[in-house]
Amino acid sequence: MKQFNILLIKYGLPVQFIKYSIIGILTNLIGYLGYLLFTDLGADPKVVISVMYPIGVLCGYFGNSNITFAEAKSDLLVSMKYLFIHILGYGLNLFLLYLFVDNLGYSHKIVQAVAIIIVAIFLYVSFKYFVFKKLKDQ
Repeated sequence: MKQFNILLIKYGLPVQFIKYSIIGILTNLIGYLGYLLFTDLGADPKVVISVMYPIGVLCGYFGNSNITFAEAKSDLLVSMKYLFIHILGYGLNLFLLYLFVDNLGYSHKIVQAVAIIIVAIFLYVSFKYFVFKKLKDQ
């Protein structure tokens, strides 16, 4: 992992953001494929994200707390902030589905793909400046 960090620093890439992105891409890709599978089988999109989102939260928590923000002190307050931000992220995701699918008639598959990106950006900024704010970008 240290050689990976040195390589990123050498090319001027923000190590923390790259780690977050890799973990996010992996967890969201798996989650989105699950989303597509269950919605193609007839499940309601909002029900599917209500089940899949907490699974992604757990995977992301372990990945980000152990890799991305590993230098940050993890305690009960950090865990509570992490959970709070994810509740907001889940609400944002639901709102986007409700607005663009239920009200405006867009394809839930496209809306969810875009929502993943929007929520991921919201989460990163919130984690960096609210949840794990003691950790500086490397």
